[in-house]
Amino acid sequence: MVTTGPDRLRYLSATDVRAAMPPIDERLALAERTMTALVADADLPPKIAVHPRTEGSFAHAMPAYLRGSDPGGADDRLGIKWVTGFGAANTERGLPAISAVVVLSDAMTGLPIAILDGGPITAERTAAVSGVAIARFAPRVVGRAPRAAIVGAGVQGHSHLPVIGHLLPGVHLAIHDRDAGRAAALATAAGGTVGVGQVRVTTTVTEATAEADVVVTAASFTGPEGRQTLHSDALAAGALIVPIDYATMLAAEVASSAELFLVDERGQFFANRDAGQFDGYPDPMATLGEAILAGTVRPAEGRVVVTHLGVGLADVVFGDAILLRAIDAGLGTILPR
Repeated sequence: MVTTGPDRLRYLSATDVRAAMPPIDERLALAERTMTALVADADLPPKIAVHPRTEGSFAHAMPAYLRGSDPGGADDRLGIKWVTGFGAANTERGLPAISAVVVLSDAMTGLPIAILDGGPITAERTAAVSGVAIARFAPRVVGRAPRAAIVGAGVQGHSHLPVIGHLLPGVHLAIHDRDAGRAAALATAAGGTVGVGQVRVTTTVTEATAEADVVVTAASFTGPEGRQTLHSDALAAGALIVPIDYATMLAAEVASSAELFLVDERGQFFANRDAGQFDGYPDPMATLGEAILAGTVRPAEGRVVVTHLGVGLADVVFGDAILLRAIDAGLGTILPR
């Protein structure tokens, strides 16, 4: 069997990455490990960003280093994600809105050992972090099925379906997207997802969110004039809201009035708030990893908001797990140095 080491460079296509993706329970465990590692075991600068001339576009460099338990560094992890977003412009061209690659390096020598298509990693690691939040902070309901809403029926809407079905079995799911066709496609996928009970498509955001116990917002990024449109009056009093679209949907007053407001990583949140992405948002009460390590439980009353912007460490942790599974399965292409 061909293995990967400092003397080899393996390329994993999107098909290879999907084939080597860990099962859902392992993905949730990897996401939780990432969140807790951010507290003390990782080096992670805020995303380094440039903005090409296409309106609303971005390109982010996301390096990350994880210190393992071996004193000699044998289980350390080192890598970087390069991700670009070209939103509506690419959608009109029939191209993916988000593109990414993940490069893993040997932490002992610095030599690159793998290049992975980052698209499937971005989708699954993001949904898994949402899953960590849902598992810990979704309200416990008695006497009825749990209710959830997904706002935004793109790639992230699809990747969240199995996580929601797994963690909220029997869930009644409401879906909204400004594109009716995309919403219908997500509803069809939801109907075939294990754990999802009833599915409905709504014509307005409020119809989807008003009675939901869990709300995931995954809308396409917009300019400042289109942000923060989801307010408290459109949310249940005890809802868990998990925005993965920065402040595209969720209004600052919801985070300010929440009983618990968490983020994945403070430095990145503050950097984005300074840049105007989270105008009016309060300081987070803790990070998700800090809350996990402290044993924080869901408040008896009130809303919980867990905003996660996506961290490069998650891509490195997931990429490493995918690489090991790919090696075992003989997947990928060995590239010359």
